[in-house]
Amino acid sequence: MITLNKKRISCSKSILVSAIFAISFFISSIAEAQNNPIQLKYFGTAGWEITDGKITVLLDPYITRMKLGTGPGISAEDSRQTVLRSDVFVSDTLLIDSLITKADFILVHHSHFDHLADVPYIAKKTGAKVIGTETTRNILRGYGIPEEQLYPVKGGEDYQFENFSIQVIPSIHSALNDKHYIDSRTYTEVPNTPLKVSEFIEGGSLMFLARFANHNILTMASMNFIERELLGQKPDILLAGVNRSQLGLYNYNERLLAVTNYPKTIIPTHWDNFRLPYGFSQQSGVEQKLIPFQEDVKRLSPQTKVIIPKHLGTITIE
Repeated sequence: MITLNKKRISCSKSILVSAIFAISFFISSIAEAQNNPIQLKYFGTAGWEITDGKITVLLDPYITRMKLGTGPGISAEDSRQTVLRSDVFVSDTLLIDSLITKADFILVHHSHFDHLADVPYIAKKTGAKVIGTETTRNILRGYGIPEEQLYPVKGGEDYQFENFSIQVIPSIHSALNDKHYIDSRTYTEVPNTPLKVSEFIEGGSLMFLARFANHNILTMASMNFIERELLGQKPDILLAGVNRSQLGLYNYNERLLAVTNYPKTIIPTHWDNFRLPYGFSQQSGVEQKLIPFQEDVKRLSPQTKVIIPKHLGTITIE
């Protein structure tokens, strides 16, 4: 009997030690997950790199920032060659290589050059899965991106991947040209490539709800949205389109904050002058667009924090 009790006691101790170890491991795992921050690096325009340490997602990564045309957005100090919309787009691969080393996913909101034109090179370089419209898919097929990397969507899809999920939300483009803009063109077949700058057509617009382990990020790449498509969304981070074209919309700030349930953090996107290379001042855009937006959000939602991004700067959110 004594021997049997000793065995029972020894067995009980082993079970207790195992239980304590399991609980400690579980608590440690929770703490590690809770302490794993998300990082957002701003490439300018609507371009971002977002990572939580497990998944790296790129949004509309436009790095080349070519000197487009000769209008007021061009600086006299920019000595680069001028590119016209009738010219073939050529990516600055050296610059891209210096900034992008890996990606698991690339989310493309629409197919204009300042959203898609650098994606063919980046997709080939990284092997990332690309999620975008049929037009986006067909353009990338024209550049030789294999089918297994391409996920064509039209809005309404909700896909689960490993350590990451994505809800695709139908949207509309900014109201350009004093609200005279509409472009219903699409590429239903693979176009001849390489494309001219003007041949990167919109092809429909999307938003994305990117769900990471600890954060839900709602992304925009235009200064416009379909209100009914955002009902029920509760992102803790909103990448909000902020530029002059929003001023032509009815109560843009009020409606956007209300329909997204007043997110904890808002980061403006697509606000800069993308005709200027990195290193050139964007202060006028900050003063004329971002500061007024920040002040208006403070009035509408005092608990919301608006973070003003800097080119190639990284924002860390716990």
